[in-house]
Amino acid sequence: MYVSPLPRSTAAPARRTRTPAVDSACADADAVRLAREAAEDTARPGPVGEHLGLRADADRVVTHHFACLDPAYKGWHWAVTVARASRAKSVTVSECVLLPGDDSLMAPQWVPWMDRLRPGDLGPGDLLPTAADDARLAPGFTQVDDSTDRQALWELGLGRARVLSAEGRDEAAARWYEGTAGPHTPIATSAPAPCSTCGFFVPLAGSLRQLFGVCSNEYVPDDGKVVSVDHGCGAHSEAVVVPSAADHAPPIVDELGYDIMPAGVMADEEALGHS
Repeated sequence: MYVSPLPRSTAAPARRTRTPAVDSACADADAVRLAREAAEDTARPGPVGEHLGLRADADRVVTHHFACLDPAYKGWHWAVTVARASRAKSVTVSECVLLPGDDSLMAPQWVPWMDRLRPGDLGPGDLLPTAADDARLAPGFTQVDDSTDRQALWELGLGRARVLSAEGRDEAAARWYEGTAGPHTPIATSAPAPCSTCGFFVPLAGSLRQLFGVCSNEYVPDDGKVVSVDHGCGAHSEAVVVPSAADHAPPIVDELGYDIMPAGVMADEEALGHS
């Protein structure tokens, strides 16, 4: 009877790892001097600190560590790797780098430029691209439901490929309402009446007109700016009614030293005196 042999395993045998031995030629005084010269050449014109130790990376490959004295790189150290070819006696420099330590001073995490922008950063001549997937904008033909501006259909005729999305509109409304043109500023809380009843208040178009408009009073700081309907200031069109000349009160006369007489009596007495 024939018995087939057991199938041979196809799995790769586990590789044994070992700690490489420190090569004597890569660790002697000449190798340390060679590594220091490489570090000093890279750090020039700054000096290089003391030798901090070494580590065997592989057979005939050793990395020497030196303290970094540059005040801008506190806690960093120079790492110079030297190597020796098989059966060779000379040692050469493989690489020289500056590495951070546990307590090193590190640069802050990089932030994309789009996330670093702040209101007012855009200056004359600057270009600020808008991402294709910006949530604040949407194609005009999609913003025609009952909760958005139906003017989007007309806006497409002006060549505007995108208009404010519902999210972009809500973000703008929240920013304006909580800003300096909202109802919570000192000038608004002390105003005699809200902007909604002011003759200089020009409502916005679309759904934003329910809460915002533009001030057109040239004598106030908000002239030409968006203000909320419950904002206000002391220059409200109906705050102070200027009295006319006919409404002026009669002058106050000291009657203790003078007698008040009708104007006609004075004219008759003067005529009799000249006759």
